[in-house]
Amino acid sequence: MNLFDVYPLFNITIDKGASCKVYDNKGTEYLDLYGGHAVISVGHTHPKYVKAITDQAPKLGFYSNSVQNPLQVELAEKLGKLSGLEDYSLFLINSGAEANENALKLASFHTGRTKVISYKNSFHGRTAAAVRVTDNPKIVAPINDNMNVVFLPWNDLASTKAELEKGDICAVIIEGIQGIGGIKVPDASFLQELRKLCTTHGTVLVLDEIQSGYGRSGKFFAFEYAGIKPDIISVAKGMGNGFPIGGILISPMFKAVHGMLGTTFGGNHLGCAAAIAVLDIMAEEKLIDNAAKVGEFLMTELKKFPQIKEVRGLGLMIGLEFEQPVKEIRTKLLYEQKVFTGVTGANVIRLLPPLTLTIDDAKLFLERFAKCL
Repeated sequence: MNLFDVYPLFNITIDKGASCKVYDNKGTEYLDLYGGHAVISVGHTHPKYVKAITDQAPKLGFYSNSVQNPLQVELAEKLGKLSGLEDYSLFLINSGAEANENALKLASFHTGRTKVISYKNSFHGRTAAAVRVTDNPKIVAPINDNMNVVFLPWNDLASTKAELEKGDICAVIIEGIQGIGGIKVPDASFLQELRKLCTTHGTVLVLDEIQSGYGRSGKFFAFEYAGIKPDIISVAKGMGNGFPIGGILISPMFKAVHGMLGTTFGGNHLGCAAAIAVLDIMAEEKLIDNAAKVGEFLMTELKKFPQIKEVRGLGLMIGLEFEQPVKEIRTKLLYEQKVFTGVTGANVIRLLPPLTLTIDDAKLFLERFAKCL
């Protein structure tokens, strides 16, 4: 059997990692400024993270959600404390797409409505509802194309207000920082007004913090910069540092009903052990503060490069927009300078390193980056 060929692959096989470095099967070291799509939050193979999974595996890897699981309770308590959302509830699943799927489902149960507002260039996942609220017709299969969604311009309060005033909007879903869309940060004033409008019109506000959350922006959640509280927050990626786990944080306005939501693998014992270790490491090593500090240093230095049209982002979620396509620069970075980065569109390089990135790591990246321009 062959693999279904849906991924264009670099001719590199990575088989080891440590903090912000990865190593291929020939022993070559690479600086990781991408973290596997923002997944690696506390660094590759962090000893405390490895120990948590290693200690849990011989005890119990999985049992169903029909029994009590104290690890889920511990995870919820620690997540509430570190995020400052202790009055919210947690529902655990396995991925970001599932998180958004359940967020939209819960919003529809609550409002009885079906229409959703999303934004131009958004990305929310590849499952049924999540892919429909993603602004990319190429990945929306005909079977998914039956949900009522309107895509509005980014940061456009007037069009959002006009749609919400119709009174039929179930939910507004918006990324804390657009990732695939080019590292676009929403205006704080826009989010503040959006929060008010959703409350006024009985619409659920869903913040997709799958990529921008878990400390990446320099705060636990990117929406904190606007001083608001969403009704539902979706998380995944950095939550498990590579172990598949996701969740939605649910405000107290929602009432849980048995059977309303469900999952087989979500909140399993191994996943919870991994996610608890991530939160413990983030707190002990002050990685949110580190993301803010190193991110500010990186962005300040990157703005000095005249070849870059614009530097955008918050914390360690950074976009570098060029006038021309970035394929050649990124290829040189990878194969000549041994640095992993990401892209979004043709002209933007995306930096999503582990939150353990040091100032020295950042300086090393800047040196190697300069050689590719």
